[in-house]
Amino acid sequence: MTTLTTERLILTPQTTGDLDPLIALWGDAAFTGQIGLSIMSPETVWFRLLRDIGHWWVFGYGNWAIRRREDDAFLGSVGVFNYRRDLEPAFDAPEVGWGLAPAFHGQGYAFEALTAALNHADAALDLARTVCMIDPKNAPSIRLARRAGFDLWREGLYRGETLIMMERLRP
Repeated sequence: MTTLTTERLILTPQTTGDLDPLIALWGDAAFTGQIGLSIMSPETVWFRLLRDIGHWWVFGYGNWAIRRREDDAFLGSVGVFNYRRDLEPAFDAPEVGWGLAPAFHGQGYAFEALTAALNHADAALDLARTVCMIDPKNAPSIRLARRAGFDLWREGLYRGETLIMMERLRP
């Protein structure tokens, strides 16, 4: 499991020690609403965390907790993963995802964390292509994805909702 560091951030593979901040994050309607989801119960967050921990053991990559270096504040998560989502059409490459608590938006943290994760995917994981899905109403995430090198791939259907599916080819 790999820890990544940037100028302002430390990205560590998620552990059970991240449960409380993840419960707060996924219980925040301002956070979940921006990605087209409802708030999650602590039990659901726990199961999600266990899935993410297991992901590291199976694939050697997964979700990182994003923390600010100066004060260890938990900002959110970013990751490379293969959730085998029930998408139409299905993803054919590893997925990249990110999410920061609303209090940390607009400060460049998401781009910094996403860039670190993508650099790791390109170099250490040797991934030629990654994909992501974004709620079409989430304009900030669409802009961030484009800034990070993602281009529109197609529209997709997930849980009855139309999503924007984007792809990024390794530079």
